[in-house]
This record gives sequence, structure tokens and C-alpha cells, in this order.
Amino acid sequence: MTYELIRTPEERFADLPGFPYVPRYVEGLASLPRARVAFVDEPGTSGEVFLCLHGEPTWSYLYRKMIPVFTRAGHRVVAPDLVGFGRSDKLVRPEDYSLELHRQVLLELVERLDLRRVTLVVQDWGGILGLTLPMAMPERFSRLLVMNTALRTSDLRFNPTFRIWRLWATLSPDLSPGRVVKLMEPRLTRAERAAYDAPFPDRRYKAGVHVFPRLVPLRPSDAGADRLREAEAWWSEAWRGEAFMAIGVRDRALGASTMLRLRDSIRGCPEPLRVDAGHYVQERGEELARRALAHFDAARRQSQIG
Repeated sequence: MTYELIRTPEERFADLPGFPYVPRYVEGLASLPRARVAFVDEPGTSGEVFLCLHGEPTWSYLYRKMIPVFTRAGHRVVAPDLVGFGRSDKLVRPEDYSLELHRQVLLELVERLDLRRVTLVVQDWGGILGLTLPMAMPERFSRLLVMNTALRTSDLRFNPTFRIWRLWATLSPDLSPGRVVKLMEPRLTRAERAAYDAPFPDRRYKAGVHVFPRLVPLRPSDAGADRLREAEAWWSEAWRGEAFMAIGVRDRALGASTMLRLRDSIRGCPEPLRVDAGHYVQERGEELARRALAHFDAARRQSQIG
């Protein structure tokens, strides 16, 4: 595979409010051997790992309010930037992006870091990709924290909010990720909005931002649709771990109705936590993270009693 990469200058990340984490990098992954993939890796003492996967058009900065809750509880947190986002290298050509490529990069990253006892934390594209990982390496994953996302993405085909978003991302000459998040989370400060824009100095860096909505499989024959169907069946039939679901109820694309259908596909998933938030529910992440940890701790104590 031939591909062209571009790298965001490091000075773009000089002032990130609420995000003091030092980036780490891996290179030489088999799926993209010339690409540098960035990730946050905050240590813990519990032996458990929270793998936090962001979506579109954000980056690991999205988890800045949840990471400290997890680390204070003693857990290691790994938060990668998808290729095309954050500090990771960007593929220049839109046609080089695919669901399968990004899935493979994540699988290889989990193996390279040898992550085990993983709590998978996902939202948006982080879920579309991340929910396909455990079926390939079930021995590494033990828990799930899932927020506004989907596996049965064909449900979005006639969703008017998603259709508008897809059209906007496709036709906008220079989409601002900070503006997108601000529209859905009005409390976002100017500095936080700038942090969401930091990885993208100009349109050359935004091929992933513009193309990702077009990669969502809407028809059974679309690329990636078979992988999502396989994952949906796996979560329903093979999953044996704990799960916690949180729904930003003001999300009109991936809100309550979509998430409740997903809940039906996750074996043992309890009643979800409903959060007064939009699509980027992590912006209200402190309480959400605490509630998830409390649920997992209670489940652990119950299993020990049993």
C-alpha cells in the first residue's frame, strides 16, 4: 500500500487546558509501517487498563475529564489518537482511510502494548471500531464502558441528523472540529475549542475529519458492514464481562433510541445511565466515570460473594 502522511507540528499542542499528559508514540505497525501513532499512557497500580477510544472529529483530548477519575482509582489509562487525528500522523488522501485499516491499527497497538485486563471505553467511531476488537482477542478484555455509538449503523441511513452531519462534513471546505463540539456542548470554552482544533492547522490535515462520516456503513453491502454484524452477534452471544452504558440524551443521531438497540445486543448490559448531554458525553465525564467505576466495583464485590 502506498500512502502519503503529514504530521502536525508539536507546537500546535503547546497549550491544552486540562490535558497535561505527555504523549507517547509507536511506529512500525504492520498495517501502516511508516505512520507514527500517538497515545496517552498514564500508569496505574491495579493491573487494570482503561482503553479510551475517541471518535470523529475529536482526539484523546476528549477524555481529559475522565482520565483523572480512572487514574485516581489506581487504573492505567491508554488513550490513543486514531490515525488522522490528534498527534497521530494524518493520511493525506481520503481514499486511504477505511474502517478495516483503523481497526487493524488498534489491534496491533493493543498487542504492541500488551494490554490485558482491559476496560474498553468507547464513543462514536471509537465504538464502531472499538466494539470490533474484543472478538479478535477476547482474553484481553474484561469490561465495557460504552457511550453514544452504534454497531447497527444501517439504522442511521434515514436519520436526518446524521444525514445533515454527513453532508456537512463532506461538503464543508474546511471543517472546524472545535466548532462541531461547541455546537453540541455550548459550555465549551474558547481555549477548549482551540484544543480540539489543534491537530489540524489547515485543510491538508483534515482528510480523516471529512471522510469518516462517509465510511459509516449504511447498507449491508458497504465496506465494514459485515464486520459490524459479526461484532453485534459476538457481543450478544459470546461476551461474558461487565458492561456499563451511558447515554447523552440530547444526541439526536446516536441518542437513546440507537443506544437502547445497542444495549439489546450486549449480553448482560444493565439499565443505562442517562446524562443531560449531547453527542460528546465525555464533556460531562467526571460523574459518568465515577458512576461507571462504582458499578464495576459493585459487580466485582457481588462476584466475590457469589
